Amino acid sequence: MSKKHKKEHHEEHADETWLIPYADLLTLLLALFIVLYAMSSTDSKKFQDMSKAFNIAFSSGIGVLEQSAVITNANQFEDTTDSRRHEDTKDMSREENLEALKQKEQQDLEKLKKQVDNYIKSNGLTTQLDTKLNLSQLTITISDSSLFAPGSAKVKPESRKLAVNISNMLQNYPDYQVEVSGHTDNVPMKSPEFESNWDLSSMRALKFLNIMLINKKLDPHLFKTIGYGEYHPVASNTTAEGRSKNRRVEVSIMRKYTDTSNTTTISTTTETAAKK
Repeated sequence: MSKKHKKEHHEEHADETWLIPYADLLTLLLALFIVLYAMSSTDSKKFQDMSKAFNIAFSSGIGVLEQSAVITNANQFEDTTDSRRHEDTKDMSREENLEALKQKEQQDLEKLKKQVDNYIKSNGLTTQLDTKLNLSQLTITISDSSLFAPGSAKVKPESRKLAVNISNMLQNYPDYQVEVSGHTDNVPMKSPEFESNWDLSSMRALKFLNIMLINKKLDPHLFKTIGYGEYHPVASNTTAEGRSKNRRVEVSIMRKYTDTSNTTTISTTTETAAKK
């Protein structure tokens, strides 16, 4: 009778030892989610406080989260974030500096263009010179008839003053590269001095540059000459008027910071200036 009673008593109470590992599992899952949430924050103090709390709660062994590892990871995360912020700040600073340089360059070239335009107008040179400012450069175009005798590369004595005055204006903008280029029409060169239009255009550009560089305030390292011959015409070579326009010397002040978002071209053409 006694054994039967004990057996019934034992069957009435089910084994509940599974609750212990189940509770531990829930605790670990809770800890995992807390860790994941904490890792989304860059606050190292929260990491340290959380680590201490877990080490106290699981003081029977190694904690779920080693304090040193958490602090190290947090510091690494903060270092990476700070580095990215620093790089972003540097990028913004570079963009701001570049924009400021573009604005300064635009102001310089517009001011120089205005000086040249005023010189053209005040000296009655509207039929011989014009200026154009575009995305790549400020170009001063000079008709060859005002500089050279036909088939010659020697600058006329009365035209040397023009080269000197242009150099005096350029000395106020010493950091810009300058290209002096010579151009001809397509009429074949017949001269014992020059074998081709290439030679004539190159020598004309060089002769004009030599006069400009008499000004010792200009840096020769920033200047160059080039002869294009007949291969960069601005008008048709089928007419006398077109050939006259193609025979020219161009002084180009090159931009250093090209802004392709600005499509405006500021131009003073011969026809427009003549009408005024």
